[in-house]
Amino acid sequence: MACKRYLPPIHLTEFLKTLSSDLIKTLGYSVENRAIEMITLGTGGTKVLMWSQMHGNESTTTKALFDFIPWFLAPEQKPLREQLTLYIVPQLNPDGAERYTRFNALGVDLNRDAIELTQPESRVLREAYEKIAPDLCLNLHGQRTIYAAGKGGPSASVSFLAPSANPERTVTPARKIAMEYIVGMFEALSEVIPNAIGRYDDGFNPNCVGDSYTQLGTPTLLFEAGHVPGDYQREQTRSHILLAYKTLVQQLVQNEQRYEIETYFQIPKNEVEFVDLILLDQTIVDNNEIKTNQKIALLYQEVLKDQSIHFLPEMVSYGTSLEQRAHQYGKLPDKIRSIPLEYKNGKMIENFNFDILYL
Repeated sequence: MACKRYLPPIHLTEFLKTLSSDLIKTLGYSVENRAIEMITLGTGGTKVLMWSQMHGNESTTTKALFDFIPWFLAPEQKPLREQLTLYIVPQLNPDGAERYTRFNALGVDLNRDAIELTQPESRVLREAYEKIAPDLCLNLHGQRTIYAAGKGGPSASVSFLAPSANPERTVTPARKIAMEYIVGMFEALSEVIPNAIGRYDDGFNPNCVGDSYTQLGTPTLLFEAGHVPGDYQREQTRSHILLAYKTLVQQLVQNEQRYEIETYFQIPKNEVEFVDLILLDQTIVDNNEIKTNQKIALLYQEVLKDQSIHFLPEMVSYGTSLEQRAHQYGKLPDKIRSIPLEYKNGKMIENFNFDILYL
């Protein structure tokens, strides 16, 4: 199913129409009374609960599910379906997906609501978790373009995490299992995107769902769909996430295969090193002082307009040299570059069409 970064509930509804209705169950409703659906695939004894778009603007893992589900239902995958049961919530936060925002309709981050369960979406997930009693959980997210896979490394196209179960970050039995599965995916993906796989920060936060479920003894894997330079629609990343899904389910039925968790800790940590664009030879005005031959670092803010996502550049820093690296370097056209830009940290540049110039 073709779709870009904006994936509102109507797109999910269209996809669900391609599936047999007996595979789909409504778990509950969002703040704005949108249905939260679950797809159940397979009849096997190993139960996997997976949820995507807990943050409504993180759609890449959902798009990869649109590719994965038909693959899993194909006749060739019958042995997988006989050993696994997948419980898939493709859009936990439909109100956030409609608005293209991280938060739900009440402005709550559902991934900080694991303890208090103040939101209906949080309660829907927790009730599903308790009823299913899964052997494994997959928490499917997307990360910003700022991350490198290790210091000085390339952009992190995909990142993984086996969440901690306590502040000491102990390798508990559940966390060890999650690490082993991540190593398997890391090795498979390294054949396709060598050096571009990161390890997400494992600081413990019991309000986060992955940490909470790991604390309860369920191996939980965090997926973070990242950035391939030039791929702002994240179609290449979508294919990498799809490969990770396929690799994982195949690992799950190969019980004899085990991976060394030492390799997990060798996966490079995510490092904040990138901006989206650095403009060269730019004249700026800062506090009424004109400065020439400057480099200005910009991060794109994703803004929903007319049912599509626009990338508006936001000023981050400037100088004759910068600490940040950029996914792209460029100059504004001469006529525009001769006009000084007024610098203000966090200010959007809205009068130039950067979508055409640089995307």
